[in-house]
Amino acid sequence: MNSISASPLLQFSSISKQFGGLSALSDVSLHIRRGEIYGLIGPNGAGKTTLFNVITGLYQASAGEFQFNGKNYQSCKPHVLARAGIARTFQNIRLFANLSALENVMIGRHVRTKTGVIGALLRNRAARHEERAIAERARELLDYVGITKPHQTLARHLSYGEQRRLEIARALATDPLLLALDEPAAGMNATETESLKTLLQTIRASGITVLLIEHDVKLIMVLCDRVAVLDYGKKIAEGIPDEVRRKPAVIAAYLGGSDD
Repeated sequence: MNSISASPLLQFSSISKQFGGLSALSDVSLHIRRGEIYGLIGPNGAGKTTLFNVITGLYQASAGEFQFNGKNYQSCKPHVLARAGIARTFQNIRLFANLSALENVMIGRHVRTKTGVIGALLRNRAARHEERAIAERARELLDYVGITKPHQTLARHLSYGEQRRLEIARALATDPLLLALDEPAAGMNATETESLKTLLQTIRASGITVLLIEHDVKLIMVLCDRVAVLDYGKKIAEGIPDEVRRKPAVIAAYLGGSDD
């Protein structure tokens, strides 16, 4: 049985985001508990990606408070939040196509390195030892996410589903407390989606909290412990999937539309 803590890992209070005169998020409050898989859904233009980008530091909120792991994080850059324990993938795959699968994961691992610039340049004993440890951890993660191709295979030579898994492995290399996934099942067939679901359940069972934006609402409803629904930049529902899917506001938001 999965252990979900009552204390929130991530908490948003009255978050708003404006782009000029456009309000992309308006007074959004939510909390993600430690150890759960939390889903974020909504129709096209609902504000999901904007909220996701605020969580991961690509955007700065115009108003509101953002707490992660008991600390305030206002106006922080992505690398600061990565070190704090937030890792993400993107809706459009962003791999280093001409680097190997192993090298892609090793790049993610470097957020946790201790060797400074001088040590890396001089290739001293500590730097060499750390580089070997990084490579070993990268190999473990490639096996963990189920990439069976040789580790030196270039990322661009992997199948689409394997590239998605490689992105997850690279994110896991940062040792996250929260793994934020932006439509990881996009473009996958039914077999790949089922395999992804199993992987995400395994990741959660390891103690990592998962935040999921996903086009596949059926997957969200089966996989997530709780779900929030955005529409026009506002949160219109939050709760366990069976309750959320029956709310009139959620049904109305999706009527005649499609999830992005």
